[in-house]
Amino acid sequence: MPSSPSTPTTPNAAFRLLRADRSPGEFAAAVRRAAREIGEQVSCDARYIGRVESGEIRCPNYAYERVFRHMFPGLGLADLGFEPRESVRGRRAAGAPAPQLTVAAGPREPEPDEESDVLRRAFMTGGPAAIATTWVLGPPAAAEPVQRVGRSQVRAVQDAVREIRLHDDRHGAGALYRQAGHSLGAAYRLLDEGRYGQAVADDLHAGAGELAISVGWLAHDSGRHAEARSYYGEALATARMASDQALEAHAFCNASFLARDAGRPREAVRAAQAAQEAARGLGSPRLLSLLALREAGGRAGLGDRSGCERALLRAQSLFGRGSRDADPQWMTFYGEAELAGLEAQSWAALGDHHRAVEHARRAVGLQAPHFTRNIALYTAELAGNLACARRVDEAAATGARVLDLLGRVQSPRVRGMLASAAQTLQPYARRPDVASFLRRQAESRTA
Repeated sequence: MPSSPSTPTTPNAAFRLLRADRSPGEFAAAVRRAAREIGEQVSCDARYIGRVESGEIRCPNYAYERVFRHMFPGLGLADLGFEPRESVRGRRAAGAPAPQLTVAAGPREPEPDEESDVLRRAFMTGGPAAIATTWVLGPPAAAEPVQRVGRSQVRAVQDAVREIRLHDDRHGAGALYRQAGHSLGAAYRLLDEGRYGQAVADDLHAGAGELAISVGWLAHDSGRHAEARSYYGEALATARMASDQALEAHAFCNASFLARDAGRPREAVRAAQAAQEAARGLGSPRLLSLLALREAGGRAGLGDRSGCERALLRAQSLFGRGSRDADPQWMTFYGEAELAGLEAQSWAALGDHHRAVEHARRAVGLQAPHFTRNIALYTAELAGNLACARRVDEAAATGARVLDLLGRVQSPRVRGMLASAAQTLQPYARRPDVASFLRRQAESRTA
């Protein structure tokens, strides 16, 4: 990618030496493995490694910095070939505006986002609504025709996907959904109206499809099931047009989860089976494990205990094969905690709440601290299972812990699970702990 004449880039020779004889893809996989070892979340791929080595990324964000320091103990940013963070910030402050991921109206490509610290600072000071403005892709002016589409526009779509997932993991879908929809509209406008070659077309289709899934998930988590189904269908159509098996598997995976939540268990099973068929040649046992759990959830909803148990055993076996370089980047959330949490949901659907409690408690204990939304989700799930198992006081105390998290998590799905637990506890409202929880839960609905 050529850079602006006013901001020439210098290749990062030090970082290239650290990669040694590994391909960019192999090195990116090593970065993702290192991130998992320290409980960090990065969506590193060969494209990111190329941007670092070309000098386009002059200083990594804080998450990548922690991962690189873990991979290369004793080396600082300068040893890794990066510029001091203060100098990068200084150039931004001196006159260059913060990067806006907008649809280009002509052949000139916008400056790439090389320092995502602006995202971190915006999120700390303004919350999810503020961060959305830093990665939203539009909407562009209707009168501006889209012309040439290049790598920077593709990168803008991919970065939007990454930021949505990152901040959803921490804060939930509530404040992100509408802004993310603007990004998706702009991405499909690039596909429909832009001019590009085949290589850009492939990446743009993949990026737009993943963005449709991300927006669909925000709708799903916000309780907008009809809208989520439409977005997942759009992603599936994009996958089919581009013959992209990985995108197809992802779309079916989310469609299965949605069908289960929407009370259509038979559809959930069919979608999970279709996802497994699409994923069979992708070389990722972890992906097949997650898809087996999606099937288990659907079979539990059908009351098919034996079929559910077989799917759960298959999921555990596949998970036990470990991670692979072929694991999709969007699966960074899928670890032992998510495995336990989805198992808990299946046992709960089968009415085995004591076993569901066991798995939900394990999910809460295993979840990495930065997945705030999932901690709230698993804890709400645990509270509901404890209530159904008639472990009333413990359920109330667990529900109170979820209420403590709601200031940082905006997820109607979590609130719905907590409301269900509160309803189950209503017959025990005379107990002091239960009464306190029910009062706080009622107040949270009107806050």
